[in-house]
Amino acid sequence: MGFLKEFKEFAMRGSVVDLAVGVVIGGAFGKIVTSLVDDIIMPPIGYLTGGVDFSQIKYVLKAADEVAKKPEVSINLGNFINVVIQFLIVAFCIFLVIKALNSMKRKEEKAPEVAPAPPREEVLLTEIRDLLKNK
Repeated sequence: MGFLKEFKEFAMRGSVVDLAVGVVIGGAFGKIVTSLVDDIIMPPIGYLTGGVDFSQIKYVLKAADEVAKKPEVSINLGNFINVVIQFLIVAFCIFLVIKALNSMKRKEEKAPEVAPAPPREEVLLTEIRDLLKNK
């Protein structure tokens, strides 16, 4: 019974739940970035490079054998290029988010602190002192 209680406390801890939410959102964000790279960024790059489709760039180590039904063995350089570009986009987006969070944190820290008003007795004593000085 103690093991289950410990596991429940661990699983329901705030950081674990936050991590789970982050993983789910990260997975969805990864699909968006994949689409951004494959559907928006790579076509213009392919057009500028003379119609080269990066996803089709590969180095064939062994051609496919139709008779023996053996698939082609190749190093898929184009796919690697696409994944590197996707990584750079994700890293840049995370950098921007962290930078925005840090700037908001700095603004909170730099907020001017309003000095608390002195107690009423202290104000009265200060006025009495000033009156005695002026006499």
